[in-house]
Amino acid sequence: MLITFPDGNKKNFDKSISCSEIAAGLPGRISGEALAARVNNQTEDMNYIISADSTIRFVLFSDNEGREIYRHSSSHILACAVKRLFPGAIPAIGPAIENGFYYDFDKLPAAETDFPKIETEIKKIISSALPFVRREISRAEAKEIFSQDIYKLEIIDELADSEVLTVYTIGDFTDLCRGPHVPHTGYIRAVKLTKCAGAYWRGSEKNTMLARIYGTSFPSVKELDNYMHLLAEAEKRDHRKLGTRLDLFSINDNIGSGLVLWHPKGAQLKNTIESFWKEDHLQSGYELISTPHIGKSLLWQISGHSGFYRENMFSPMEIEGQEYFIKPMNCPFHIEIYKSRKHSYRELPLRWAELGTVYRYEKSGVMHGLMRVRGFTQDDAHIFCTPEQMDSEIKSVLAYCLKMLAVFGFREYDIFVSTRPAEKSVGRAELWENAEKALVTAVRESGLEYSVDQGGGAFYGPKIDIKIKDAIGRSWQCSTIQFDFNLPERFKLAYTGQDGSEIQPYMIHRALFGSIERFIGVLTEHYSGKFPLWLAPLQIKLLTVNSAVIPWAENLHEKLKKCQIRCLLDKRDESIGRKIRDAQNEYVPLIAVAGKKEEESGTVSIRTLDGFVQQGMAVDDLVKKIADAVAEKSSAPLLSGSEK
Repeated sequence: MLITFPDGNKKNFDKSISCSEIAAGLPGRISGEALAARVNNQTEDMNYIISADSTIRFVLFSDNEGREIYRHSSSHILACAVKRLFPGAIPAIGPAIENGFYYDFDKLPAAETDFPKIETEIKKIISSALPFVRREISRAEAKEIFSQDIYKLEIIDELADSEVLTVYTIGDFTDLCRGPHVPHTGYIRAVKLTKCAGAYWRGSEKNTMLARIYGTSFPSVKELDNYMHLLAEAEKRDHRKLGTRLDLFSINDNIGSGLVLWHPKGAQLKNTIESFWKEDHLQSGYELISTPHIGKSLLWQISGHSGFYRENMFSPMEIEGQEYFIKPMNCPFHIEIYKSRKHSYRELPLRWAELGTVYRYEKSGVMHGLMRVRGFTQDDAHIFCTPEQMDSEIKSVLAYCLKMLAVFGFREYDIFVSTRPAEKSVGRAELWENAEKALVTAVRESGLEYSVDQGGGAFYGPKIDIKIKDAIGRSWQCSTIQFDFNLPERFKLAYTGQDGSEIQPYMIHRALFGSIERFIGVLTEHYSGKFPLWLAPLQIKLLTVNSAVIPWAENLHEKLKKCQIRCLLDKRDESIGRKIRDAQNEYVPLIAVAGKKEEESGTVSIRTLDGFVQQGMAVDDLVKKIADAVAEKSSAPLLSGSEK
């Protein structure tokens, strides 16, 4: 029996052998670190027996799949501990999530105050090094095992008859699970429970509210401590708290969940981003268009959204006997503009951009501040091009994405090429294959590193996704470039070729920020609410030392406003120290103090948010410095070399 390793080396074995036995015969620490194995591209437990020629790759914690296995195993350990301490609790589901895991329970009489007790029990389970024992069982046996668990029974009833049912047991706890899992509980070395929250079964408010316990786990206490420090930093940067503190936005139940109300400062921030976006697109060869918020149901039937995206669309409304949908995407509208007249190959590529507000139905349980909403502005663009132009257009769009992200301070990112989904996709296999190759070629020829996200494409075509990294190293899905051969075919798009024939154009969907709302949430957390001067809703606050200088300060305030500087005059009858503290708490980048000395000299004393002070700055110099920083879209402090 021949086993082939990822580096091309091969090894013969005389008889069937488990993955763990193969790992034990390899040099280094692989046998103690391998969590699972990819055997012939199928992930298996380490005790899986190989009995024929195979390829093998061991899965480690450093792999995305390894972290998922590690944390899913941790969720089973959590459920085991909870059942020991609270026998009446009913386990529901316990998946791995990004950076951690959770487990949902019904009838759980526990709260966060019980976490120390639960964590102590988790440590006992870990120290016992209990094996994860996998068994294949019949449907009847599964129903007997989980006869007291309505959630497992519901899952069992929904599985196809052909589905092989498996359970994993650690100690006295058995869970319905496909696996795989780590070899034994001792592999999980550091666990921390982070919070408890309510969650509806399957995310629907029509179902039972369950208790969800969140946690995370790492191979070492040091890694866990580093992550907990990151969580504490993330808590400080939470855009929902900063949004309230800085008076940027609110979400009101009287309006509806996931629908954002932008307050004056937040609306100013949004307008600054959108104005820059429009100006830069016009300078970069795009044309701006604008489309309605609703469209007839026929439009969504032709596009395929009503068939492949229906669960994310709001219910239709009837107008004059016709069904209309509020739009979840802008694409069909842009296509109808294209179809409004004939096009020649000489016109292509057409690059059309829109800040289009769309509405998507999100379940109540998944909405999260600005990061997951029901109504948002998509910074959308569609490019219609010839087949010969596609490669260069994709490379151009990719470069433009990275340039725009850098303007906002994001220069670190991960790039993924996402392939055809296993379910819910349209189009011939050869079209998908050619399109995926085209995207990979574009990324490679741009000199960029990338990973493949198998099955992560849209239903109408593959895509390039860019995940940016913020100031504390977290990744956020941002830009996307999607190739679409489906909509041009469905809408029968055409252009006149050089020989006079009708040719179907290629179509590229593209969003730089994805959602303006979400991008502002990410920006808020990236900068911890301390926006660069060019982005800040309020750029400078002018403070009066006493009432005698108010007339002069009012004139100065008007001058700054006429120079397009976002300025506010604070002439309250408060101490200057109180005014400075208030401005700092509002994260205003610049504070200008106006007293008698400044009035006499025609200058101001400038204080930055990080505490630098420059006395006696001429007003014209201040205006120029601000104008230069805005023009350069600089994230650097306005003053340097100043004394505190």
